[in-house]
Amino acid sequence: MTAPGVMVMFGLELAELGWLDWWMIGALAVSGFALLVSSINLAAFRVAPEEPKSDDEGWSLTVCVPARDEEENLEACVRSILRAADADPRSRTEVMVYDDGSTDRTPEILARLVEEDSRVLAAEVEPLPEGWNGKQHACDAMGRQAEGDWLLFTDADVRFEPSSLRRTRAALHARSRPERPIALLSAFPGERTGSIGESLIVPMIHVILLSYLPFGRMRRTLDPAASAACGQFILCRRSIWTEVGGHGAIRDSMHDGVHLPRVFRRQGHATDLFDGTDIVSCRMYHGFSETWHGFAKNAYEGLGNPVLLVLLTVLHLGGQVAPWIVAGIAALGAFGGLDVATPAISTFALGCASTAILIQLLLRSRLAARFDQSWVGVMLHPVGLLVLTAIQWWSLRLHLVGRRSWRGRIA
Repeated sequence: MTAPGVMVMFGLELAELGWLDWWMIGALAVSGFALLVSSINLAAFRVAPEEPKSDDEGWSLTVCVPARDEEENLEACVRSILRAADADPRSRTEVMVYDDGSTDRTPEILARLVEEDSRVLAAEVEPLPEGWNGKQHACDAMGRQAEGDWLLFTDADVRFEPSSLRRTRAALHARSRPERPIALLSAFPGERTGSIGESLIVPMIHVILLSYLPFGRMRRTLDPAASAACGQFILCRRSIWTEVGGHGAIRDSMHDGVHLPRVFRRQGHATDLFDGTDIVSCRMYHGFSETWHGFAKNAYEGLGNPVLLVLLTVLHLGGQVAPWIVAGIAALGAFGGLDVATPAISTFALGCASTAILIQLLLRSRLAARFDQSWVGVMLHPVGLLVLTAIQWWSLRLHLVGRRSWRGRIA
């Protein structure tokens, strides 16, 4: 129900509205806009076709895996890629791993994988140059050493389904047109969570992506701002990747998902996205602390400027969290004897707040059902927004003092 509809239902005139009424009208508009945009985007954010075209001849692909202290993940990741390669016999696929100064059993595991399967390659390791982020340097080195016509950059905590490589190629063909060939294609994996802390934060990836990215503009134009990618799964044509400067073009970044597609677009090359939920999966972090630090390393960089950070803070706290507070205060007044607070909240303001809450729950429920997300995060949506906002501001602090770090390395 819209705000005007609520006004009609309560028989109110504009002159009768107080400041809280207007605030809740704004909150209702913010929540409704997020639902509208996400609904449009969900229709455009499709999974990969089941099979490539009948005349598909395969491709030459190098899957690049940067690994720093990944003894718990590396073998499972590489073997899942090899199974996907086995299921794509028309193609020539190799897996290249860059051991980025690991201090655990990662080098031992990599050596065994290389010995067991000739398709697994250990990248030549180079010293980290000054001014480079470790992951970007590892990816750049692998891209320069690879022989495949296509490069697929992924993370060691990603797991590939057997059909994943074949269907990724089908998605590439489906999204490309003769007048607009896709040079960079990214997928958002199914993001798995195992704790309440993870469930609060990780699903926000899809909330932000689908509520704010204009998919239509992304596909109509080469506007760098209308683009996105997920660093867990980025496919690039190697010749164009080399032309635009490779990962060297974003050497000091911790957010390749934001900056790499922008580099491609600035130089005239199209990028696109698809839903990879059913072909790749990832459990990014384990527990609240690891999730907080993982998101804080690049949350502010993903926004890019303090003005956008302030805007999102206002939209999230004032537009989506505030209705929950209003409804909570009203509930305390009605059932908890908090009489002093009750008169300040009109029936109209409560109606708008309640409608906004229902809209938010509808949005989160649709995303949870579509992407197999935890329902804990749905019910704790306002808490998740509060935590996400805190992470973004903490990330700004780390950015300003130069203390962003990941896996023991300061960037």
